Amino acid sequence: QVQLVESGGGLVQPGGSLRLSCTASGDISLINTMAWYRQAPGKQRELVATITGGGDTTYLDSLRGRFTVSRDNAKNTMYLHMYNLEPEDTAVYYCNAGWAHYSGSYADYRELKYWGQGTQVTVSE
Repeated sequence: QVQLVESGGGLVQPGGSLRLSCTASGDISLINTMAWYRQAPGKQRELVATITGGGDTTYLDSLRGRFTVSRDNAKNTMYLHMYNLEPEDTAVYYCNAGWAHYSGSYADYRELKYWGQGTQVTVSE
């Protein structure tokens, strides 16, 4: 089994930045692909960014350039750097991970087995 724990959320003003972390523990061999999702109030969950075991990344088109996903395999941790945040970025952000033969294409990503509990990001004055 794998446990995922997100951290780094909080309240930030428009234009500000945050870095989210997702740390995996347990049987790490069950993970090669990781991703960030978010769910805003009253909206469906949407895929924000993905990263393969080799470090290839992909993004929701509307977020490209403002969000950057990375991972430190030595620390079993994935990050999401978010810049120039907007009120529309307010959501609960979730980490998703598992083992997949994943092409690295945004459109090809399918939800994997393991989920974190989520971390709230609120962008407001």
